[in-house]
This record gives sequence, C-alpha cells and structure tokens, in this order.
Amino acid sequence: MSGVALEVNHLTKTFRLHSEKNNSLKQLIAGKKRNRYEEFTALKDVTFDVREGEVFGVIGQNGSGKSTLLKCMAGILQPNEGTVHVAKRMSALLELGAGFHPELSGRDNVFLNAAILGMSRRDISGRFDEIVDFSGLESFIDAPVKTYSTGMYVRLAFAVAINVDPQLLIIDEILAVGDVTFQQKCLEKFVDFRNEGRTIVLVTHAMNSVKDMCDRAIWLKAGVVTGEGDPAELVEAYTEMMLGHRSENADGSIRRGSGEIQIERVELFVVASETPVKRFRTSESIRLRLFYRTSKRVPKPVFGIEIEALGGARVTAPCTRDVGLLPDVISGEGFVDITMDNVPLLPGTYDLHTTITDFNRQHEYDNLHVALRFDVMTGKPYETGGMVTLSPSWTIND
Repeated sequence: MSGVALEVNHLTKTFRLHSEKNNSLKQLIAGKKRNRYEEFTALKDVTFDVREGEVFGVIGQNGSGKSTLLKCMAGILQPNEGTVHVAKRMSALLELGAGFHPELSGRDNVFLNAAILGMSRRDISGRFDEIVDFSGLESFIDAPVKTYSTGMYVRLAFAVAINVDPQLLIIDEILAVGDVTFQQKCLEKFVDFRNEGRTIVLVTHAMNSVKDMCDRAIWLKAGVVTGEGDPAELVEAYTEMMLGHRSENADGSIRRGSGEIQIERVELFVVASETPVKRFRTSESIRLRLFYRTSKRVPKPVFGIEIEALGGARVTAPCTRDVGLLPDVISGEGFVDITMDNVPLLPGTYDLHTTITDFNRQHEYDNLHVALRFDVMTGKPYETGGMVTLSPSWTIND
C-alpha cells in the first residue's frame, strides 16, 4: 500500500428489489403470498486504486453505481464481494447533515456532527470558530437548525465535514452547495487540500470540474468500470456516448438537442475582412458568425458559445442572455454575429462549441460540439505560456 491512499479490489455489491410485499403476518406464515424479489447488481468486479496526493474522479450517468461505490469506500455499505483498504484518515462528504438534530442549536450540532465524524471534543473546541467562520452563520449559530433554510443547513454541515482535517476526502455531488460566494469558498478549500498533498475522490456531474481538478478518473456504466485514465479523454468519451440525442458529422462534430433550431455552420473572420479563416494572431479582433435554421417558431432562444483549449480546459462560455439580447421569437434562417476585440488567446489550438437553449437554459434545442476548430498564432505580446495574456506592464527599478 506504499504510495496508495485507497485500494478497491474486485468490489461487487448487490441489492434485493422486492416486487411485492406481504400485507400481514398471517399471509407470510401461511405462505399464501410470497415475498418475491430480484437481485440487482449495483457494482460488479470494480478494481482501482487512488494514489496519495491525487484528485481521483468518478463519472457516470445516474444509476451507474457511483454513490454505491462511495458508500462502500466510506464503510456505510458492506460489499457482497471484494475489499476496500483505506490507508489514510478519511472524511466522507456524502449526505451532508445526516447527524444533525433539528431541535438542537447550530452550536450543539457542530459538536454532535464533528463527534460523529471522529473528532474529540477538545479538537472540536479548537476548530469551532474556524468552522462557524467558514459557514458564515455567526449570527444564527445559537438558533435551532430547524429554523435554518436549506442553504444554511447545508453550509453548516459542509463546514463541519471539511474541517475534520482528513488526509483522504470522499466527495459526492456537493461542489454546488450554497450560493455563489460559498461555492467559491468550497472550491478554494479543495484547491488548498490538493496543494497540501491530500487525497480527494470526487463524484460530480460537472464535467469541467473533473477535467480541471482531477489527475485520473474512472467511468462507471451499469456498475462496471468501462474506462480509466486521463480525465479529459474520459469526459470527452462520456459526453459523446452518454448524453441524449446526438449525431456525428463528417468533420467530427457531434450534435444533440431537440432540433427545432440548429446551428448549420460557423465561420470565423478577422475584423475588416470578409474572408473566412481558421487562424488568427494573439490580440487580433475577430468576428464569429453562427448560421442557424429553424423548423418552427422558437420563443426567446438563447445562443451561446464555449471556447476550449485542445485537451478540454474551458476558456470562456458567454451567451446572448448575458447581455440581454433576447428576441421574442425566431423563425426561418439567419445568423448571429459575435465580435471580440483584441482577443487575448495565446498560441495554440482551440475548439468552439455552440448551444441554443430556452430562456431558462434548461431545454437544449441544439448543442454542436466542436462546431469549429481554429488555431491562434503568435502575435503581440509575444507570450507562449498559458492560454491567455493579461497584457502586463513591466518595470525594472535598479
């Protein structure tokens, strides 16, 4: 186990799914109505290890076995076959606030929940102020938690769980807890943990978090590991294979969505030119033109783009709703122009994805993955490291 924080060997977990139940003890004894069930295999022969100091991702659609796997790793569920070996002090952020008592105050619940997570009363007292400060609930800490909003409840539970000083942290779909400010605070805490060399196992449907944060990942499908390795490659395969309706075009782009309105093609121009190009230089001004066609009238569509560096790191993802450009209805065909001045992208290859959604950004009319691939060449300033330039000014005083 040297250099390995967690090891999962040939893990299998099954559940009984009861199709009907006995309504009375008499029926059960008489045997007139049997309690029938089927065996459901949530995990089958799952094997992998997590190395010390890495962020390890687990991806897969709902029902693929991700939460069952994490509960087996945390010791909440016992596997039918296989083993889990944990070499480091572990904290599992699976069901936040599971140990909270609604009648007790936030203060009392901090001590109660931290004790459940393995901290002594002395340790809790030493970290109490830090926990409350992280939660941002100083004014409510002595109120019963039954008076808390859902967001307040989760923030306090998260603040307790994140401050038990774990060397191995198991996280299940909690990167989006609380408001934007609290989410940023959580992200900063995870970055601190990673910089300190702590080990993190992360399950999330936020694919950009997997690509940006994880060193390795596995892809679960129906309880079986169908892929392991580079997070960007797994996320790309998962996106292509698992998300809804899609079609692959000759140029390698992938489309999904309901299809009432679609982007037919995308053209890139350097400003002041009417000739489409596939490359431009750092700090040049460009215009993107998105040609669309509708099959019916579409109310209040929101057009969006996403630019990614080749390999998956997202650079930007603006949309027309951001700037209040919201036509009441669109029909027929036309185009949308996006002008960007002094583009700060540094030399490299980038992919452009396009989306068209409803106003609430919930229903997806069209999502064209890799609608355009373009190159950026060296311009001014002559930087080469990273993805964007901040156009710094330098001075040397001697």
